[in-house]
Amino acid sequence: MSVLLISDLHLTPECPDIVRAFSEFMQDRASRAEALYILGDFFEYWVGDDAMEPFHHDVATLLKTYTDSGKPLYLMPGNRDFAIGKRFLQATGARWLKDPTLTKFNNEPVLLMHGDLLCTRDQEYLKYRKIIRNPFVLWVLRMMPLSYRKNLAGKIRANSKKSKNGKSMEIMDVTPEEVIRIMEQYGVKTLIHGHTHRPAVHDLKLKQGTGRRYVLGDWGRSGWELIATGDEFILKEFPIL
Repeated sequence: MSVLLISDLHLTPECPDIVRAFSEFMQDRASRAEALYILGDFFEYWVGDDAMEPFHHDVATLLKTYTDSGKPLYLMPGNRDFAIGKRFLQATGARWLKDPTLTKFNNEPVLLMHGDLLCTRDQEYLKYRKIIRNPFVLWVLRMMPLSYRKNLAGKIRANSKKSKNGKSMEIMDVTPEEVIRIMEQYGVKTLIHGHTHRPAVHDLKLKQGTGRRYVLGDWGRSGWELIATGDEFILKEFPIL
C-alpha cells in the first residue's frame, strides 16, 4: 500500500476538466492508497462553509466516500482556502492539518507544509497572511454577509494576480536559507510542500545529513501526486487535458 500527497488543485466550477480529473483520481488512485494528504489550495477560494454550493457538495461527497471506506484524509489550509471550517470537515470526514505538521513516513520524520511560509522574500504577502489568518479577523469575516465576503474574495484574487505580475519569480519562490533553517529546526531530512507550482525534487545539505525537498505541482493541463511507498517517494505527473 502507499500514501498519496497532492496540493494546489484550485478546484472551481470554471475548470470542469480538473474537477473531472480529481473525481477520477479519487475513484482510481486514491481508492488504492492507504491515506491521502491534501496540502493546501484544494479550492481556488473559500469564503465560508455557509457559501457551499452544489459544486462544493459534490466535491465533499467524493471525499466522504473515501473516508467512509475507513481511510484517513488529511487537509492542510492553503493561501486560497484557509477559511475552510468545521462544517466542511464534518461533511467530508477530513482531519485538519496545521501548517507546518511534523509526521512520519516509513518511520522517518517528515515535515509537511503548504509552502507559502517558505517564501520569506515576499514580505508584502507574509504581512497580509499574518493579518488574514488571525483568529479574530477570521471570526469577524465569518460574521459578515455572504455577499460581502464573495466581493472581498474577488478583490483579493484580483489584487493577488496584479501583485504577482509585478514580482520577480525569485521573490515568489521559496527562500533556500529558510528551507534549510526550518528543516534543521524540526530535525528532518524530508520536506514536502506545494504552493510554488514548481514541481521538483531538490537535494540539500543539512546539519543532520543529506536532505530532500519534494515540491508538489499544481493541477492544470496535468496533475501531480507524490507517492510514498514502503521505502521511497515518487513524484509523478499524469495528463488531465
